[in-house]
Amino acid sequence: MVPFTKPRESGSYVDLGESAARAALADAGIDYGAVGQAYVGYVYGDSTSGQAALYGLGPTGIPIVNVNNNCSTGSSALFLARQAVASGVVDCALALGFEQMTPGALTDAFADRISPLFRHDKTQRGIQGWDETAPPNAQFFGGAGQAYVDEFGIDPAVFARISVKARRHAANNPYAVFRDPITLEDVLASPVIYGPLTRLQCCPPTCGAAAAIVCTPEFARAHACDGQVRIKAQSLVTDTPSTFDADDMRQVVGYDMTVEAARQVYEAAGVGPEDIRVVELHDCFTTNEFLTYEALGLTPHGTAEKFVLDGDNTYGGRVVTNPSGGLLSKGHPLGATGLAQCAELVWQLRGVAEARQVDDVNLALQHNLGLGGACVVTLYEKIGA
Repeated sequence: MVPFTKPRESGSYVDLGESAARAALADAGIDYGAVGQAYVGYVYGDSTSGQAALYGLGPTGIPIVNVNNNCSTGSSALFLARQAVASGVVDCALALGFEQMTPGALTDAFADRISPLFRHDKTQRGIQGWDETAPPNAQFFGGAGQAYVDEFGIDPAVFARISVKARRHAANNPYAVFRDPITLEDVLASPVIYGPLTRLQCCPPTCGAAAAIVCTPEFARAHACDGQVRIKAQSLVTDTPSTFDADDMRQVVGYDMTVEAARQVYEAAGVGPEDIRVVELHDCFTTNEFLTYEALGLTPHGTAEKFVLDGDNTYGGRVVTNPSGGLLSKGHPLGATGLAQCAELVWQLRGVAEARQVDDVNLALQHNLGLGGACVVTLYEKIGA
């Protein structure tokens, strides 16, 4: 990946994408000519932006597929690259994600047509109404956090502790935008955005890019690639009936998508959440990280508050969540996010994450969520562990 930056401080998406792709090729020790297919993810860009970014490496004529799956775009590109290799169509594929964003809350790009979230919007309005002054995504995820508070009677200040943890982790990540420490008081004193969410509990839009080379073991050996990390299991799940029928904002923002994707991955891999020591998960808002602890099975239903208060979500605890600092500190360039998570976990499994390194890591779990919706959960394994 390349260091993420604030909007208007980065190069163009072409420069970002090309730089990340070159870095992935250099890491693998191969030329672009060895790549059989490429899957390129972005959300805010015109058609064939993927070609525009990759043609700087040389127009080789390979299939280039542009991918848009909202905030899970990067890991959706990875999902497709893995499928292409696993099916035997190609021996080597490139997954690339980038985003050149503008400041401010996310909005629909096309105001002249129905939003693809119209079903989610309608469900939300039926559950909690609509606030014309609050950003739409904050209403989704703030409402989901409030639903948890209402059920379990927890102090919503626990959500703010996740922001403090995120910055503490990001202090050791040169790729993150926001690395300065913050206190619990800082987070709680920042402006209220919606429900329990304050400004410092919402991920910022940023610009960035990340990429991964996916290949067969035979290709890795033939090209002397570092093949010590493999994808052990992966699942992509879209909305189920409970998203719209459960009358619960937690379901509207994809809780059951995460539960099902994680179930499929654990079952396919023959492991359980108790085997996981490090996770990069989709912390677009503190409330979503909090809910995801339970959705991934890292802690039982109704115990996420204790999980946070006991420090089980950080170094010295049971599972280190978002050692990179997560979206809250790196920022969230939509198309790049899933592949940036991938990069962090590969570095963790290789043992080269420096001050962020988690001890004794043999398995690493990734969770990337997009409203509308899609959830991708990926389990990585260190070969020979």
